[in-house]
Amino acid sequence: MENIVIGIEGLVGAGKTSICRELVKILPNTILLNGGNLYRAIVYAMMKSGANLENLKSQANRIDIKTMMDLFKIELKIENNETNIYMDGVLLEEEKLQSKESSMAVSEIGGKAKNEALFIFARNLIDNFKLKYNVIISGRSIMQIYPKTNYHFFITASIDERAKRKSIQYNGEVSIEELKQHIIKRDELQKQAGFYDLTDNTIKVDVTDCKTVEESTNKVLSYIKLPLEIK
Repeated sequence: MENIVIGIEGLVGAGKTSICRELVKILPNTILLNGGNLYRAIVYAMMKSGANLENLKSQANRIDIKTMMDLFKIELKIENNETNIYMDGVLLEEEKLQSKESSMAVSEIGGKAKNEALFIFARNLIDNFKLKYNVIISGRSIMQIYPKTNYHFFITASIDERAKRKSIQYNGEVSIEELKQHIIKRDELQKQAGFYDLTDNTIKVDVTDCKTVEESTNKVLSYIKLPLEIK
């Protein structure tokens, strides 16, 4: 049986990464390719190099993201069925990649930068992984990157629920209201960049009322046709 590709996108803070990780536990011979973290790592590396965010924003349409990836020696490795990102041989902690600053910078730059070479790289990477594994992709523009995606999900939740989930992610160190405003701003940027555009094949899943990651995952899983055996 041929391996499949499942793409999962969604609103900021809706819980797509958690759903992806849960699916990896459930579906056999499956890996998670976190494209969002790869992109975050590239932007993070540019910021760590001393580049000013305002300058990056103003010059974003001149920035080739794949060139930046190579320049800063960003590598993606699959370890324990999941994506780890390295910069010049050093593992980048997810907390750095998921910080408010990195998240906003990606939203500001992602829709304007030159992404074509990175998309080609990602497409080839997915094709290679698919030879051995079922592949779950978390990120943006998944159908543009990989039109052969078997299932494409878009995860949604209310703004209040998303702010609450982000607060848990940040260990309550940021107020709910501040997170709400942060999410609203990122939503606007994502829409402007076309990242929230859906295709005819996209399955929209609202997880607002789901109390646990397992509930959200089961809602997504209900759309996947199995001969895939569940663990």
